[in-house]
Amino acid sequence: MSWDTVESTWSPPTLGVGMSKPFDMEIFLAGVLTGSHATRERHLRQSKIIQAEIAERWQRLTPWTWQRKHVAWFLDHRLGRRSEATRYYYLLTVRLLTRRLAKSWVFKL
Repeated sequence: MSWDTVESTWSPPTLGVGMSKPFDMEIFLAGVLTGSHATRERHLRQSKIIQAEIAERWQRLTPWTWQRKHVAWFLDHRLGRRSEATRYYYLLTVRLLTRRLAKSWVFKL
């Protein structure tokens, strides 16, 4: 069998025993996500950005594995040079995530 044959017949694995589905932020936030459609969409978009940044930096793929320092790092280092309005809207999203995680974390601008 040549490598050409292997490459052309390969397909990604399907979810089976022991394999998990990708984390769905929309389902995670469903119980605490309120407000207008635009507000809900903003929270989802921003929470996915926060998740991706923390996953890239610390390999923490889901909010369940986050510690306060991970979120504080995001707010300080990834948003440090953004406008005050942007930081405020991300802070609202972080508060939503904190509520969903049932943590007592407090963050300020």
